[in-house]
Amino acid sequence: MATGSIFITGAGSGIGRATARSFAARGWFVGLYDINAEAVAELAAELGEGSCHGALDVTDAAAFEAAVAHFGEHTEGRMSALFNCAGIMTMGGVDQVDLADQVRTIRVNFEAVVIGIYAALPLLRRTPDAIIVSMSSASAFYGVPDLAVYSASKFAVRGLTEGLSIELERDGIRVADIMPLYVNTPLVTEQKRMLASVDRLGKHHSPEQIAELAWRAVHGQRVHWVAGWRLRLLTLLGRYLPFLERPIMKRVNRRT
Repeated sequence: MATGSIFITGAGSGIGRATARSFAARGWFVGLYDINAEAVAELAAELGEGSCHGALDVTDAAAFEAAVAHFGEHTEGRMSALFNCAGIMTMGGVDQVDLADQVRTIRVNFEAVVIGIYAALPLLRRTPDAIIVSMSSASAFYGVPDLAVYSASKFAVRGLTEGLSIELERDGIRVADIMPLYVNTPLVTEQKRMLASVDRLGKHHSPEQIAELAWRAVHGQRVHWVAGWRLRLLTLLGRYLPFLERPIMKRVNRRT
């Protein structure tokens, strides 16, 4: 019998796929949902009977509700964890990225998180010690130039997480987010325009490392889970020497 159940968006690749494998290996029932139906079907075949899967456009509220209902049919109407992992990013300045792409970034990275929480709440409320975990980002600490809209979407996730972490305490539901620097996934490596900050800060996180952080978040009590010593150092500098944040950000993102 599964020790818990987790609904994962963006499960077809990157962090979502690594998280699904990690939780499944630990005896959890995993729900695999992604806009790429073929990718989650292949992963479900790999993981076996302890999983279910389906195609999901996370920006479609009706589709999200249907996916949660499908998941609930396999878990007796319960959900131990909702992992809002789906996300998109387009690097480039406001004069380089189409408005339609920027709006979709906001919809996938933030609106879909809200949609997912609303859809999952009934199952979460029926599950003791349930948790909502959402992917935020290092860019939620200080806005990143040439990634401003993406940063704004992750600031929004951070604010939502902080507010709901207090609001949903009365329901016994914990709320947390994960805040990494650049992760070595196609989301970063396949960008048409690479930011200078990627070269300076590097892609030191693997999907598996963030999946392990997701495991710790599901079983921990913190609201924000910051990945790696580099980001922890930057956040400490921002907290105690806030006047350094802007010049550090300008330097990290300056082209040579």
